[in-house]
Amino acid sequence: MMELKKQLTEDQANEVKRQMAIYAQGVQDIIPFEDLEKKVAKSVLENRPLKIKLGLDPSAPDVHLGHTVVLKKMRQFQENGHIIQLLIGDFTGKIGDPTGKSVARKPLTDEEVQHNAKTYFEQFGKVMDMEKIELHSNSEWLSKLNFEDVIQLAGKITVARLMERDDFEERTALGKPISLHEFFYPVMQGYDSVVLECDIELGGTDQHFNILMGRHFQEKFGKEKQVALLMPLLEGLDGVEKMSKSKKNYIGIDEKPEEMYGKAMSIPDGLMKKYFELVTDCTPEQLDIVKAGLESGELHPRDAKMLLAKTIVRMYHNEEAAAKAEEHFKNVFQKKQLPDQIDGVEWRGDHQVVITALLVGLKLMNSKSEARRMVENGGIQVNSVKILDPAEAITLENNTIVQVGKRKFAKVVLG
Repeated sequence: MMELKKQLTEDQANEVKRQMAIYAQGVQDIIPFEDLEKKVAKSVLENRPLKIKLGLDPSAPDVHLGHTVVLKKMRQFQENGHIIQLLIGDFTGKIGDPTGKSVARKPLTDEEVQHNAKTYFEQFGKVMDMEKIELHSNSEWLSKLNFEDVIQLAGKITVARLMERDDFEERTALGKPISLHEFFYPVMQGYDSVVLECDIELGGTDQHFNILMGRHFQEKFGKEKQVALLMPLLEGLDGVEKMSKSKKNYIGIDEKPEEMYGKAMSIPDGLMKKYFELVTDCTPEQLDIVKAGLESGELHPRDAKMLLAKTIVRMYHNEEAAAKAEEHFKNVFQKKQLPDQIDGVEWRGDHQVVITALLVGLKLMNSKSEARRMVENGGIQVNSVKILDPAEAITLENNTIVQVGKRKFAKVVLG
């Protein structure tokens, strides 16, 4: 690296320093850091863009803020002129990544993969410039491997190395089965990096093992090894679990402005700094001001959270939508007013109905058991009156307002 630095002009050295500061911001780990600096310096010196890989198994069709942590970092590389290799794991997705799973994942069908991938592309455009990416599907090369190719590939790694994965170790210790095909997931992900000849691969910290497989196989094939750039996982609205649609603790980037704003206002105070840093487009200077204000007490946590919520809505909608969402929140939740606009839902059943059946019929809750728990927890109101008995019968009239929690409303329209 010292020899490389000597070849840089002062302007080039400053450019390397500028890019490194951007790439290191908010990152959990860079493996190895020295190699990233060397790759960036060589890129600047030779005026050659780096290849930045992000692999995705389209296992769910909706993109949430947790996904944008990595996408935002990819955008930073993109803005500096580097090549973004967006890899859709249409082949590996049919196996399923066993990372963090106590049992094997259910494989996806071709139809599910294609549907989810299409949704990804549409939503990624809110974060990245999709016209300036290289789009790949790993079925392009993985589906062409014959059995002899697979055996040769498997011969480049030991079972002991594969068993270093935490989830494999845990399942073995608990006596839970591991199918042979699951071992091939990290092998295939590593081989993807060989084919793409990528310089850097991004992912969450839960992808640590899989991304290091790229370095392993690139070395085995005589290629220059990629750098692993690992982003922290974003806790969801519960403040505990990783943001996930299955955990129902997520903020989707395609959600309505009012819903997005309201969800953001439920982010735990202790996570605000992390959200500001990982999911907003605030500059380092703006982040420093927010952090200093929270630490000194000059910025009230409620005001910081409203700034965070407004910023998130503005990023995925626009300034006007963000302002309206904030006003909606103030009217409904701070002043305890009902929203100006509540969607009407047609009701064709009996005009007297048990509250749990009503909630399910209006599609405000998924099941009667879920509705019962919500009633017992005090989360249901009918015409601004709290309902506490799951067996209570409600007499419906046109325009009866049913409220679930703080953000869900429905206006009954009798059919």
